[in-house]
Amino acid sequence: MSLIKNIINSPLFRVSSLNTVSVGVRIAGGLVASKVIALFIGPAGLALVGNFRNFITSIEAFSTLGFQNGIIKFVAENKKDEKELQKVLSTIFITILAAIVFFSIILFFGAGLLNTLIFSKASQYAWIFKILAFSLPWYTGNLVFIAVLNGLEKYNKVISITIWGNISGVALSALLIWKLGVPGAMLGLIFTPALMFLFSFYLVYRQFKGKYHFGKRFFEPVLLKGLFSYSIMSLFTALAGPVVYLSVRNTIINNAGYEEAGFWEAVSRISVFYLMFISTLLTTYFLPKLSIAQKRSETRSIFWSYYKNIVPVFIIGLIAVYILRDFIIGILFTKEFMPMEKLFLWQLLGDFFKVCSLILGYEFFAKKMTRSFIVTEAVSFGLLYVFSVVFVKQYGSEGAVMAHALTYFIYLLILLVYFRKKLLPNAV
Repeated sequence: MSLIKNIINSPLFRVSSLNTVSVGVRIAGGLVASKVIALFIGPAGLALVGNFRNFITSIEAFSTLGFQNGIIKFVAENKKDEKELQKVLSTIFITILAAIVFFSIILFFGAGLLNTLIFSKASQYAWIFKILAFSLPWYTGNLVFIAVLNGLEKYNKVISITIWGNISGVALSALLIWKLGVPGAMLGLIFTPALMFLFSFYLVYRQFKGKYHFGKRFFEPVLLKGLFSYSIMSLFTALAGPVVYLSVRNTIINNAGYEEAGFWEAVSRISVFYLMFISTLLTTYFLPKLSIAQKRSETRSIFWSYYKNIVPVFIIGLIAVYILRDFIIGILFTKEFMPMEKLFLWQLLGDFFKVCSLILGYEFFAKKMTRSFIVTEAVSFGLLYVFSVVFVKQYGSEGAVMAHALTYFIYLLILLVYFRKKLLPNAV
């Protein structure tokens, strides 16, 4: 009984429980959005939305200059030093504001070119990029404020934003998809984070109201050097990741057609739902802990806390998803998507390897290990692309998930070897 009581009273359990509620709301919203997408745009439309989702991932990183993980680390380190925290936040806000203006101009005036690059010359979605240009300040502002709250370890507030923001965002997205189809799904991707800005701004304002003054006189250029270390890591992933996934999707389209690409996008979307729990927990709880851990023994304790408490629960979830895969497809999508059932085994296996590697990957950000991060990321993206091209030609969309599993298995092995001394006390 005492063991159970200790677990229930632990900070990780409390954060995990709150995070489960948050992710539950996001998944419930995702169920609604996925069903609407399946009914109104089908597998082919889902493939197009997937292309735009990949682009959004890139612009998200570039508009924040890749500072998000750096913000969490710098705020976590200086949260007890008011003067330093004031300099950190002023430097971040001013620099990112300049970035927002720059990228908004590029999005607006380069809308036609982006439409051709992301979709095709025949597509008529240039206006979507212009709307994104005007929404970027709120979209990016939300990401920055969430990172600040994470750095302050305000777990409850971050999770509250996630819950209420997603409830509002899903309702809006469903309405847009119903009325506009494919463009509506794209607008939903833009407006949901922008809508969450209202919640995150309010909570940050309340946190600092009357305590700090932010402005040009507190701008500290020296701090940018540390932040740009995170930029290099985040922007590399933001550029390489979408390019690789776009290439994989186009490879599937060219070899197996739009519907097969839609099935791959659909199983990836399901994967995103359950990976939300892990990614949110890593950002809100584990990254701040890793950032302030000084001794190897402290880092080891954090690693094993993740493997002992989080991974076993995740494995049970994966088994449940596999057993219920036909039911899940029926709930989330339509009968038209049933052929995607063949993709689950490899996708889930790859996600298991991915989740085991994620905590180790976050150590790169926590300790600013820029060169090592880029090398390992380049290897993983390179492997994913090569394996996908080879396997898709032979197995169609199933080849893409086979490549996913094999890539993350190799990536996990690489990280286990690299961090062996932090994982095992007597490792050579």
